[in-house]
Amino acid sequence: MLALHTWTLDTTPLAEVLRIARHVGWDGIELRRVDFTRVAARGQEAAEVLALVKASGPRIACVGVELGWLWAERDERRRLLQVFDEQCARAAALGCATVMSPVDRGRGDPRRAAESVREVGSLAARHGVRLAVEFNSQAEQLNTLGVMREVMATAGHPACGLLLDTYHLWRSAATLRELDDLPPAEIAYVQYSDVPARGLEPGKFTDRLPPGQGVVPFAEFFALLARKGYPGFMSYEAPNPAAWARPPEDVAREALDATRARLPRRV
Repeated sequence: MLALHTWTLDTTPLAEVLRIARHVGWDGIELRRVDFTRVAARGQEAAEVLALVKASGPRIACVGVELGWLWAERDERRRLLQVFDEQCARAAALGCATVMSPVDRGRGDPRRAAESVREVGSLAARHGVRLAVEFNSQAEQLNTLGVMREVMATAGHPACGLLLDTYHLWRSAATLRELDDLPPAEIAYVQYSDVPARGLEPGKFTDRLPPGQGVVPFAEFFALLARKGYPGFMSYEAPNPAAWARPPEDVAREALDATRARLPRRV
């Protein structure tokens, strides 16, 4: 199942993104926290977003939370946990089984990070959803699959798993062999986009491309997920100012066509 991440069409209003996803043929949509905060900034209620999304057609693949909760303390931690709980409730209301969060971008105690994963895992379980945690190749510390697996193993919470994002995997020099060694039970969610072959800049991550325009071996990656029996959505998350300047329907269609061309053929 293929989902369109709203960040991919960031400059397009949510209602139009939902229409485009349905019209082009995406199976689902991934929502972000900012999709709700933008509505709130216009004086609208979150219930209006929920109603809009429910009426749109595509299923909800995942709902994002706000990052920062791994090492936050005191008032900021309480605020972030409240946001986390709120987003889990919204996911459940939309019939969505997965919430996701990127890791914190700074540095901290890995044991404290694992404790935080256990804490939010219990919040997610209370709503009947699973948390997918995404390492960030441009973060200072939690920037590789191996490091992230250690934190998740220490946490050991059944309602938490890994988010595999091809952009961060290949920017951090992950290999197909490393992914092949990953037990299927650890994979909670998948996001994908291609990594440019040249011109990468430290800290920059809005240069993502459709499959086939960069260095990620997508046919092999998708085949690997199929062999492992991954049953969930794969979400196309490709923020890029060059894409935002183009007609959004063209961007969505190009990405879907490029993805389908690299999926394993069914016998």
